[in-house]
Amino acid sequence: MAETEIHLIEGLRQQSPKAQQETLELFGRNVWAQVVRIVSCTEDAEEIYQDVFVKAFNNIDRYDGEKASLKTWLLRIAYNESVSFLRHSKTKTISLEDYGNDSDNISEEEMERIIGRPDNENIHMLRSAIQRLTPEEQALITMFYYDDLSMNDIAFVTGSTPSTIGSRLSRTRKKICKIIKNIRL
Repeated sequence: MAETEIHLIEGLRQQSPKAQQETLELFGRNVWAQVVRIVSCTEDAEEIYQDVFVKAFNNIDRYDGEKASLKTWLLRIAYNESVSFLRHSKTKTISLEDYGNDSDNISEEEMERIIGRPDNENIHMLRSAIQRLTPEEQALITMFYYDDLSMNDIAFVTGSTPSTIGSRLSRTRKKICKIIKNIRL
C-alpha cells in the first residue's frame, strides 16, 4: 500500500473532512462510473453514490488493506449498494432461459460473428443487450470490460472466486450473443 493511501486511510479513520474530500476526489469518478453503469437512472445513481461514501466513511474501520486496495473496497461497496437497489426495484431483466437453452452451444467464432466489429449499430445492440442483463451480470461486464478490473479484484468486489467470475463472464457473453441474435430477428 502506498504511503499516501496509508495516510489517507488514517485520516478517514479520524473522520477528517480533508481526508474524506480527498477520497471523493481520488475515487469519486470510479465509484460514479460503477454505480451509473448498473443503475441507469441518474437520480437513483446520485443517491446510491452518496450512500456508498457515507457507508465507506462510517465503516472505514472494517477496511482491510491486506485484502484489497481502497479503490477496490469502494467499488465493492458501490457494487453491493447498486445491486441491492436494483433487486428492490421493479427493473425487468431477462433470464437466459428466455432465449432457449442452447446458449452453451455458442462458440467463440459465433460470438465474434454475432457481435462483430464495434461499429455504431453493434455498439447500440451491445448496449441494448447489456441493459437486459440482470444487475449482477451488468456489473460483471462493466467491471471487466469498462473498468478493466482483474478477475481477482472482481472476485473481491462480488464476494466470489476468480474461477467463478471466469465462468460467469463466459455465460454472460453467451447470453449477450443470444440477446443480440434475437434483436436482429
